[in-house]
Amino acid sequence: MTTLTSTPRADGFRMPAEWEAHQQTWMAWPERPDNWRLGGKPAQAAFTAVAAAIARFEPVTVCASAAQYENAVARLAEYSNIRVVEISTDDAWVRDTGPTFVINDQGAVRGVDWAFNAWGGLNGGLYFPWLRDDQVAQKILQIEGCQRYRTEGFVLEGGSIHVDGEGTLITTEECLLNANRNPHLTREQIEALLAEHLAVDTVIWLPDGLYNDETDGHVDNFCCYVRPGEVLLAWTDDANDPNYPRCQAALRVLENARDAKGRSLTVHKIAIPGPLYATAEECAGVDWVAGSQPRDPSIRLAGSYVNFLIVNGGIIAPKFDDAKDAEAEATLKQIFPEHEVVMVPGREILLGGGNIHCITQQQPSAQRPALSFTGYTAKRRPLFAAGGGVFLPWGFTAPICL
Repeated sequence: MTTLTSTPRADGFRMPAEWEAHQQTWMAWPERPDNWRLGGKPAQAAFTAVAAAIARFEPVTVCASAAQYENAVARLAEYSNIRVVEISTDDAWVRDTGPTFVINDQGAVRGVDWAFNAWGGLNGGLYFPWLRDDQVAQKILQIEGCQRYRTEGFVLEGGSIHVDGEGTLITTEECLLNANRNPHLTREQIEALLAEHLAVDTVIWLPDGLYNDETDGHVDNFCCYVRPGEVLLAWTDDANDPNYPRCQAALRVLENARDAKGRSLTVHKIAIPGPLYATAEECAGVDWVAGSQPRDPSIRLAGSYVNFLIVNGGIIAPKFDDAKDAEAEATLKQIFPEHEVVMVPGREILLGGGNIHCITQQQPSAQRPALSFTGYTAKRRPLFAAGGGVFLPWGFTAPICL
């Protein structure tokens, strides 16, 4: 793996939209007992259900620690399109710790490795230390044989951005302008870094994300692109809901925005579930550790149907055993008529602070035959390519990335 000193834009690379073809999806195995209740076992079942749903449409790679490797292999063994690789992590949010993949017009794939500080470092971050999570992107890129761009000194999480693949990015001021991310950078400097690393020309700034989102308002829990010129916004008509002013402010920005192509945006709305809260029993199952995010039944959960993943031919979205589940599924089917909408239980993931989009990271296609892990035996160890020094999964004779 090469760490480059240039930028993706200078090298002709851009971040593709999520609906562009995927090579595979990455996940990480949950086990952190001060975030996932009962030693992570309910979360592991939930993550398995998400991985299985994605694997119907494209391959999945799950990162598991050495301590959890055999357990993850055993629980995922029945799914032929899922492999397990051993990577140490601090937690399971690979959207934020994994690389943001970028592509060029020749079909090559590289990765951006953002600096990571656990959503705020020592100023409101969710845990300490976070060194292993800051290494996840580098390790994934090494496994895949991808060249790497490292943004040392610039903190960013993948869940804080959405792009249309045509030069426009949506984010929130609540997150990217938060003093616990990059206090040394101005809005203009942050926009310049996004432009250079993702090849975007227009940044649309929403004021805030969803109420009580412990990531400081990640946009992927609030508003996302569904196709060029069209976005989906979490929505409530209840003026007493603390999300109401946030939704109204976001709508005003979106209705007045123009994207990089000069288009106005079509704004679709999807209901916010709940309000949802953890039970006392659920909170009691989480270990108490100084510096970790508290779990309390009085704290409203930031549940959202926007936190879904677009895969090759499918939409993998959360449901919450809520009265609005059916309405949300119907909305997604209407917006994505060319995709199969698969609703997967999301409450257990929400208890940990996020949802399906947060625990996944898509790797775009390198314009070669689709990768398949059918017949892959997870206990086989990766090999080094003879003479090349490139780290390859068992059975592959060429790097997946260029």
